[in-house]
Amino acid sequence: MPAPQLPPVCGPEGPIRATAAMPVTVPRAVLFDFSGTLFQIAPYADRIRAALPGPVGEPTMDAILTALEEGLADPAVIAAQHARDVSPDAHRHAFTTWYASAQALAPHAGTLYEQLRSPEHWLPYADAERTLAALASRGIALGVVSDVGWDLRATFARHGLDGYFSSWVHSYEHGTEKPDPLLFGHACAELGVAPADTLMVGDHPAKDGGAAGAGLRSYVLPGGAAPGSVRGLGAVLKLVAGGY
Repeated sequence: MPAPQLPPVCGPEGPIRATAAMPVTVPRAVLFDFSGTLFQIAPYADRIRAALPGPVGEPTMDAILTALEEGLADPAVIAAQHARDVSPDAHRHAFTTWYASAQALAPHAGTLYEQLRSPEHWLPYADAERTLAALASRGIALGVVSDVGWDLRATFARHGLDGYFSSWVHSYEHGTEKPDPLLFGHACAELGVAPADTLMVGDHPAKDGGAAGAGLRSYVLPGGAAPGSVRGLGAVLKLVAGGY
């Protein structure tokens, strides 16, 4: 495979060395992020009710969710997120530390984490399958590049989506996180497609948008889509159809 054409070194005003404009080509491969892009986990309220031993009324649930929100600013929780996705142990520590920041959930942090790893708690977005099927029908090679602490293939298989992908790049297997070029480069190599001919689709501006630093093109979806809703993945088909 040819060496990736990385962006030129830039100063404050632009490229330091003049370079010829790269030709615009139609992507031959598309890499997808997992959470927030193709799938979203079931609502926290549903998961908490499943984890706690007794019924949880609305006032109690509101207090628990507020505690989780406030926990995101807890220094211990913030520290636990550092290098969260480089190993299974780091991933588990990061999430259980956050869950335990809500007092009512502290005894059940391990249960909530196992929910996170369980395929049945994840829902594909309503337009995920039709988008993947349309891309596959056009001969587009597909891969997953995700910052995660466990193997995602069982989750995709539960929903019949695993067969679309020829490359699976999990951050914990490589000891690094996006936007490390190693992850994107590994996926491109497995698909046999040059980075310049590959599109990365995700929902995180720095991590997924950072694929551009590895010579790929990128498309970043807006955050906040509810589980099972239409994600707006049809835009990917337009990008693949016309190049950009």
